[in-house]
Amino acid sequence: MMRILTVWVLTRTVLLLCVLHVLAGPGPDVTSDVSVIYQGWYEVLRTGTFPLDDVTWQYPPAAALAVLSPALLPFLGYATAFFVLALLCDATVCGLLLYAGRRPGRSPRGAWTWVVGVALLGPTVYARYDVMVVAVAVAALLAGARHPRTMGVLAGFGALLKVWPVLLLVGAPRGRATRRSWAAAAGTACALTLAFVVPMPGALAFLTFQRDRGTEVESLGALVLHVGRHLGWRGEVRLNYGSVEFLGPYVSLVSTAAQALTVAAFCWLLVWRLRAGTRVASTPADAAFVAVLLFTTTSRVISPQYMLWLVGVGAVCLVFRGSRMEVPVRLVLAATFVTFLEFPVWFSHVVASDPLGVALLLVRNGLLVAATLLACRNLWRQTVSEPYRAQRCPVPDQLSQAPHADTYASAP
Repeated sequence: MMRILTVWVLTRTVLLLCVLHVLAGPGPDVTSDVSVIYQGWYEVLRTGTFPLDDVTWQYPPAAALAVLSPALLPFLGYATAFFVLALLCDATVCGLLLYAGRRPGRSPRGAWTWVVGVALLGPTVYARYDVMVVAVAVAALLAGARHPRTMGVLAGFGALLKVWPVLLLVGAPRGRATRRSWAAAAGTACALTLAFVVPMPGALAFLTFQRDRGTEVESLGALVLHVGRHLGWRGEVRLNYGSVEFLGPYVSLVSTAAQALTVAAFCWLLVWRLRAGTRVASTPADAAFVAVLLFTTTSRVISPQYMLWLVGVGAVCLVFRGSRMEVPVRLVLAATFVTFLEFPVWFSHVVASDPLGVALLLVRNGLLVAATLLACRNLWRQTVSEPYRAQRCPVPDQLSQAPHADTYASAP
């Protein structure tokens, strides 16, 4: 435990010094989202309305709480207060994973995964509010085994922060636990939505802004357009809807293909949900990890901070000794480091679609695809294939203990 805490303190000190500009980080400044965009939204939100005229506001209404949170530390200034709160959320996640890992049948691998994964992603972790969302998601998953309603409340709150935490519910055990967690999530989400919609105009404007997004240059589908630029494709790269996106011929086709992949992925999840048999302690976390992987890999946008979602949920998986997600989580950690190299270190090469930029995206997105396929296979085998084979072909120990064992023994 002391080694984990020591590494956490050392790495987080470096990250905090980078975002505070005491140390110079590689590549462009990653903190402008906080000091310019978030602070601009903060000024608007304080007036009692959402940023109705700003298409870069693409978040559910509870995201306003994250943007307004630096008001809790007014003596530090907006940006510094935000970074300190991000650090506290990081510490909370580490503490939750350490506590969970000390229980019988658990492992400290989860805490190590978080400590290493955040360090690999670099200063971007503290320059986005995603670390706050991950803290809620990790708490939800760890609470789910004993307190399904608590899990549902936290997942519903997380979904109103950034949508994806609703995926945490996909692995909830069938029966009463599912009804309790899903009902609690729906009730929390509805109550929070009403609490924002009634007094604040523009609470649901993010739905339109998200619909109009294009294909971001770091996404899986963008690889086609990166290669196309070398083959005469006449598109362009431009800052659009708050991210660097491809614009031009066939971009809408690539975006539609990505959305179709996402639909297919969720159809697979539905089939798994219906077919899953025996579940182990890690199944809810494993299923959540698979769901977030599918959502991330097939998305039109794979921003660097998305890797933090995977690191957080993957860390919860590895808290459980019986989880089969160890190799996929390691692939995610490797992809996280490559993500740091492509943003911010060599992002200009990605935007230019030069050989280095394309190679980085091929490696990062290839690792994500490999992790996704392997995670899906492992989840299916553990919860569908192996229980089915066990029912069809009982092992000898089971036969010997079954009623009328002599009948089995004498069968030809």
